[in-house]
Amino acid sequence: MARIGFISLGCPKNLVDSEVMIGLLEREGHTITPDAERAEILIINTCSFIGDARRESIDAVLAAGELKKSGGSLHRLIVTGCLPERYAREILEELPEIDAILGVNQIPLIARAVAGEPVPPPDSFGRRDAGLYLYDHTTPRTLSGPPHAAYMKVSEGCDHRCAFCVIPRIRGRFRSRSLPSLVREAEQLAARGVREITLVSQDTTAYGSDLGMKDGLARLLRKLGRVDSIGWIRFLYIHPDRVSRELIEAVQSSPKICRYIDMPLQHASGAVLRAMRRGGNRSTFTRIIERLRKGIPGVTLRTTLIVGFPGETRADFLELKDFCREMEFDRLGVFTYSDEEDTIACGLEPKISRRTAERRRRILMEQQAEISRRKNRELVGRRLEVLVEGPSEESELLLEGRLQSQAPGIDGVCLINDSEAGEVRAGQFRTLRITRALEHDLLGTVVV
Repeated sequence: MARIGFISLGCPKNLVDSEVMIGLLEREGHTITPDAERAEILIINTCSFIGDARRESIDAVLAAGELKKSGGSLHRLIVTGCLPERYAREILEELPEIDAILGVNQIPLIARAVAGEPVPPPDSFGRRDAGLYLYDHTTPRTLSGPPHAAYMKVSEGCDHRCAFCVIPRIRGRFRSRSLPSLVREAEQLAARGVREITLVSQDTTAYGSDLGMKDGLARLLRKLGRVDSIGWIRFLYIHPDRVSRELIEAVQSSPKICRYIDMPLQHASGAVLRAMRRGGNRSTFTRIIERLRKGIPGVTLRTTLIVGFPGETRADFLELKDFCREMEFDRLGVFTYSDEEDTIACGLEPKISRRTAERRRRILMEQQAEISRRKNRELVGRRLEVLVEGPSEESELLLEGRLQSQAPGIDGVCLINDSEAGEVRAGQFRTLRITRALEHDLLGTVVV
């Protein structure tokens, strides 16, 4: 049996894939080491959604190749995930240090690749129905994060045709897991000590639509809300076209469902959204946000935007800026557009210079920083439920936790510098009195 190192890059959906592969390997008797320099075999699960992610993946592969050449224990390098799914031929031709590649739909073959058995290169790019894979509750899975929090993938693939996105061609058509399988996995996670579950997919609000379910996500949330020992359930990546009354009621009706909505809007200009093949406009988005805030009192709203999309005029950008100022999102992420081959947007003109796109991103983020600081200051003095994460990365003298309004790995955190209620341990739900507001984080004392 081998000592295997594992590097997982990209989004939480990729992380779930990595945890499944680790589970499959441990079932075969292999040992996973967190130290790549001690590994005999190194697996890198890559992302290639945008240029920066692709560069990070390639850099990791090149660094692993150098480690392999150094004469240490590493003798086999395996690359998995989106990068080989998209660029199998180029990888095999240009990166000879790689011994095997697996695409996103070849996860069950990981043990064969580790054993040195031949594995055919992924050939499903552009073929939406070619051997699509989706794990379930019977699949071995080893959690790699904190023991009290886990992601759960509710579906795979995507049927949207956004002009800038290559995910449908990489991940294939949209397909949902069964509702009983998801409930069973949640029960299994709860039995292992997980207290917070975060549901992820390419479009979480589409869950169950391919199975003939109406308002599938709302049905799933109600079922998961009955699982004992789970304290928080949150979901990410919802599409504005699928915000239904049933979904709003499901969130509002259960104290376990985090009042946190992550809804990537991408833009507010109708012209840009049409070019993106997204649909919607400023007024339709405003109505959706008003419905959410009215139906879910105290909801935290997060969105992500793209600036510099081909054809984005100054007027389009100013409309987006005004929209963000008016909506006052609690959380906001802004990406600069980059051409991705095999997408419709790659052929659109006119292109916006990177300098202009970066300036527009900076303007939006500076505006949002002031909104965020004000919203954080309004929390000072309040007592809020916090999930304790453990020691802070900022200082060993501080603990760290998150509110319902703070999604793992995305938003700010709560820094805990004192407790008036005894020992505080990771995985506990405690009451935090907010004592100070920072630009992104909060500082507080445990009082209950």
